[in-house]
Amino acid sequence: MKTLYLDCGMGAAGDMLTAALLELFPDPEAMVAELNGLGVPGVRYQRETVEKCGIQGTHIHVFVGDTEEGEHHHHDHHHDHPHSGMEEIDHWISHIQASEAVKENIRAVYNRIAQAESLVHGVTIQDIHFHEVGTLDALADVTAVCYLLDRLGNPAVYASPVHVGSGHVYCAHGILPVPAPATAELLKGVPIYGGQIQGELCTPTGAALLKQFVVEFGNMPMMVPQAVGYGMGKKDFAMANCLRALLGETKGGGDSIVELSCNLDDMTGEDIGFATEQLLSAGALDVFTTPISMKKNRPGVLLTVLCRENQREEMVGLLFRHTTTLGIRETPHRRYCLTRRAEQADTPFGRVTCKRSEGYGVTRCKPEYDDLARLARENGVSIAQVRETVARK
Repeated sequence: MKTLYLDCGMGAAGDMLTAALLELFPDPEAMVAELNGLGVPGVRYQRETVEKCGIQGTHIHVFVGDTEEGEHHHHDHHHDHPHSGMEEIDHWISHIQASEAVKENIRAVYNRIAQAESLVHGVTIQDIHFHEVGTLDALADVTAVCYLLDRLGNPAVYASPVHVGSGHVYCAHGILPVPAPATAELLKGVPIYGGQIQGELCTPTGAALLKQFVVEFGNMPMMVPQAVGYGMGKKDFAMANCLRALLGETKGGGDSIVELSCNLDDMTGEDIGFATEQLLSAGALDVFTTPISMKKNRPGVLLTVLCRENQREEMVGLLFRHTTTLGIRETPHRRYCLTRRAEQADTPFGRVTCKRSEGYGVTRCKPEYDDLARLARENGVSIAQVRETVARK
């Protein structure tokens, strides 16, 4: 299974993640050209090779208009960028030239940031005005990371515990403790630590990206690395200010998942449907029901949830909250997966997203149903006709 391990011993920021991922490609410059072709409004990416503490790595410069990200000072921040709300960010995301799957990830990361900001400032998500976070440089970082992970074939992402730094940080609201409140909110459930180094090592953007993609925080899994990338931060510290990414294969053995199940005989179909939605939206790998016959020959439903080991507690809580069950069973499983990635295919009827699955000597490509249905409706043809044009590709 294709696996990516992120060493966050010097924290995580969007630009460091972008730079580390770029180094995993055989031709990083070509990837920078692809990023520049995504059409993030007013944004230009530029790569530079730098050395910190004797290690050579990549630093990514993000230019918004004519200024570089981070050039404007905190106190005159509001002159540089109009504050943007979620609506404007949604509008920007919809115009990015990337697959729907990538855009969905960009939106999801932004929703995480918006939720953290709204909790910290005590306003609704609709009323949130991003400060540092919502400006185009952060959008550039989020877009780059989501796009590059997709181009790497969506590896399973693991990460070390996150070093957050210590001391204080200057922001649009004044002087705040490290980690900044929005970052602290985003890092709930993540193992973090501070240390001797004064400064903000993990930014809200870095935290939101880790939360979105990392399946487990801890030691490096047993893997065979094929590429190593060093993403350099802006500041210099006594330790090399870099984020290291290792891309490789975890050999055989699949990964471990947990099956949680319970028998239900006193819930309506509607309520079970609602419970299923809650579990799926919280990130369960799969949720399904099986009709069963219970004692006294009562018809019942077996509700089964598949999740990752680090989601177990959350899923158990949701099962108790949204169902009438009094007990839940757990079974560990090993799972073997093909690696999946989304690709675009152009047909005479329009563009279709295809899911490509590979591994164990097998390659498959399946067009996205929603795309087929949309093109069939728009062109007044059958789904089979659209599917056929994709198959010919």
